[in-house]
Amino acid sequence: MTNEISAAEVLDDILLEPRTARIARDVAVVEELAAHGFEGPVYKTFEDRLCREAWPALRGMLRTGLLIQLSVKWFTDHQIVFFVPPDHKDLLRTSGLERDELLVDIVLPALRKFRLKALIGGGWNPEYRGPKGPGCLTSYFIGLCILEFRRAYLKWAKQRARLAEQEAALLDPEAFFRLRPALPHLAEPEVVLFTGPFMELLDTQPAETQAVVRLTFEGYADSEIAEKLRSTVGAVRNRRSRFRTFLYEAARERRIWIPAPLHVDRDRTNQRSAA
Repeated sequence: MTNEISAAEVLDDILLEPRTARIARDVAVVEELAAHGFEGPVYKTFEDRLCREAWPALRGMLRTGLLIQLSVKWFTDHQIVFFVPPDHKDLLRTSGLERDELLVDIVLPALRKFRLKALIGGGWNPEYRGPKGPGCLTSYFIGLCILEFRRAYLKWAKQRARLAEQEAALLDPEAFFRLRPALPHLAEPEVVLFTGPFMELLDTQPAETQAVVRLTFEGYADSEIAEKLRSTVGAVRNRRSRFRTFLYEAARERRIWIPAPLHVDRDRTNQRSAA
């Protein structure tokens, strides 16, 4: 496996233990794991050690872009389109949180494939005769992570695009309701409100109040809304309460319906739940 050997070279630069010593140790490890059927507490201990050893290398490869480079090259060589834009490379270089989020979705599937392919299927070969020699178990695992990167990255990128669209919509009422034109979780009268007087009234409110109202309709708890808006639960409730004052005034004039998520009872329920 080309990526396995590339990973072996990376580990040669990171780990103090010579590659030959690592391979000799891994031969004995595989024999012990095989005696336990590649399962149970012994295998779990091995799996934990494998993750601890590979994680720093994977984080470093993602930060420098080497993991991206190797993955893109492998898929391109196999006639599979794969491209990572510069802004995503920069984000993965500068944000440890983003790297960790992506790596979790890479490592877990790779662990399952490692057990099936490298160990049970005998894919790891300590006597590999390629031009650069064999790699250890950790390098084989990192090679699988390189192959898992494309799937995990595309999922991550799609989620980021979706979040960006939602965050932009928080400050643009029309965009928000284009994003969710059906609103299937709302009762019919409430759906109508978003295209009529309710929307007109909401448009008159500050952006923060509009965001609180929209997230309320999305089903977020007050604590979640406060976290998203970098505010407090009290401020969230105050904004919704002030908007509800305008809403009830319009309702008394029979110009508008009161949507269920904005009823007074909702805040009382939330407060009881938080207690």
